[in-house]
Amino acid sequence: MGKRWSEMTPEEKREERLKKWISPPDIQFDNAEAEKIYKERVTRILSARLLKEPDRVPVTLPTGNFPAYYSGGNLKRVMYDYGELHRSWTKFMKDFYYDMDAFMGPNLVFSGTMLEILKYRSYKWPGHGLGDDINTYQFVEEPYMEPDEYDDLLKDPSDFTFRVLVPRTIRSAEAIKKLPPLYAFMGRPMNLAYSFARPEIRTAFQALIKAGEEIEKWQEYVTAFNKDAVAAGFPAARGGLAVAPFDLVGDFLRGTKGVVTDMYRRPEKLLETIDMITEHTIKRVVSMVDAMDGFTVTFPLHKGDDVFMSDKQFERFYWPSLKKVIDALIKEGIMVSLFAEGRYNRRLEPIRDFPKGWVMWHFDQTDMANAKKIIGETCCISGNVPSSIMNTGTADEVKAYCRKLIETCAPGGGYILTGGATATESKPENFRAFMEAAKEYGMYH
Repeated sequence: MGKRWSEMTPEEKREERLKKWISPPDIQFDNAEAEKIYKERVTRILSARLLKEPDRVPVTLPTGNFPAYYSGGNLKRVMYDYGELHRSWTKFMKDFYYDMDAFMGPNLVFSGTMLEILKYRSYKWPGHGLGDDINTYQFVEEPYMEPDEYDDLLKDPSDFTFRVLVPRTIRSAEAIKKLPPLYAFMGRPMNLAYSFARPEIRTAFQALIKAGEEIEKWQEYVTAFNKDAVAAGFPAARGGLAVAPFDLVGDFLRGTKGVVTDMYRRPEKLLETIDMITEHTIKRVVSMVDAMDGFTVTFPLHKGDDVFMSDKQFERFYWPSLKKVIDALIKEGIMVSLFAEGRYNRRLEPIRDFPKGWVMWHFDQTDMANAKKIIGETCCISGNVPSSIMNTGTADEVKAYCRKLIETCAPGGGYILTGGATATESKPENFRAFMEAAKEYGMYH
């Protein structure tokens, strides 16, 4: 009999989680070549993440929403036409089949219809606050929580989220703020039905149901593409996205100005909130990865870079909570990828303290030579081909930059070639230059 989960080491748990990624049980490969290429790609990527030398440097293209434009459309079109979304990503995948080792599906192309139904305040998108030809979203950062509401959040985070934050960010659900506190239904659950005697409450929930039905339609196409990609030979990163505890406060609750002010005016209350969010984040992320039969999770880090806060602030407000989350995930056999937006040149010493092969740092504008030297013995590193070179440079310039990165970061293993950020406005030949560089300069054997 095998060990119970609670008796396994983190390495044993990781091995169990990786099985379905290495050999996906629910996929019928297109042909023998697709299965062979899939195994080669999985081996290559996993070897790099475990700080070993694969056959060559793995390549992940920084495509972003480029497939929508490559097929002759744009972001707005694929946000509303899910069939076109599937066709665009399929065309790019087929045309660049041998030019990349991993290809992310259109999971981050939101349904425009869903956003319209919700009347969502936290995003602007093409046709809604942005021009029809804009190729990305714009996050609308507002102080959706007031500084005197920390205690309300800490007292009952679920109720505060549902009855305060949801109505403030989803205009179609504003009436939810009129519901009584959720604990009011503890003694008489049937009283919940009385709340729906109010037409505005029914309208709010009907909007949420309609948005959910739209998401279901969108998911059919996205899920179909993701399965098609695996069947064609592209490994899918089984896992999901998560948010650093400090970023959750700064992005979604208090806004940048608010959270900076709170670091000075109410630091203890901010730290207490971060501690609460940390515990909830650990539980939520582990449950999410388990539900997806996954093995990894990605954190896009928004406010931890060198220029946002001082080293002392980073060490007090940002890093301890994120480190606690990562350590807890590692104990559950979950690998972690961290997208360090901005510059992390002053952060390299504290962020290297992890067991070997569990964490990958995807750098945006960080000095890669220093990153390799300081954290390369414990963490896989990836990045940081600039979007500016991808969007405005020539294929030769892209290839030369990739070569320099490979020569700097690849020795000894533990490096994945990718962009510092997405490059939706690039050219096909610049993407192909990525793989050419890896094949010419990134071979280990």
